[in-house]
Amino acid sequence: MNMKLGAFSISLNVKDIRASKEFYEKFGFSVFAGNLDKNYLIMKNEDSLIGLFQGMLERNMLTFNPGWDSNARALDSFDDVRAIQMSLKEDGIFPQQEVDEGSSGPAGFIVVDPDGNPILIDQHL
Repeated sequence: MNMKLGAFSISLNVKDIRASKEFYEKFGFSVFAGNLDKNYLIMKNEDSLIGLFQGMLERNMLTFNPGWDSNARALDSFDDVRAIQMSLKEDGIFPQQEVDEGSSGPAGFIVVDPDGNPILIDQHL
């Protein structure tokens, strides 16, 4: 299956969200979404996205958003998170946290790569 995973970002576990925000602004990133008072921001530079999360993640993780482009606009065509999960399971990759394959709408699951890096497949539609 050639998966349509949607927008890609790196989600970072940061110690000081304000310091991280200022740091990435020096690379040309600006706030795209999120809420500084709730300790999370999505920063954007062209099509590059970085999520900053203070006190929310155990580790940094890769994030894919099926159904969204890099501007969080709905895509006309995408692979549903449940279809992606089923395909990965068929290939021997089993999620740490699964989505109910009988459900519909927004959902997500996490898999871990061979080096222990978590990958979040997070569908918002």
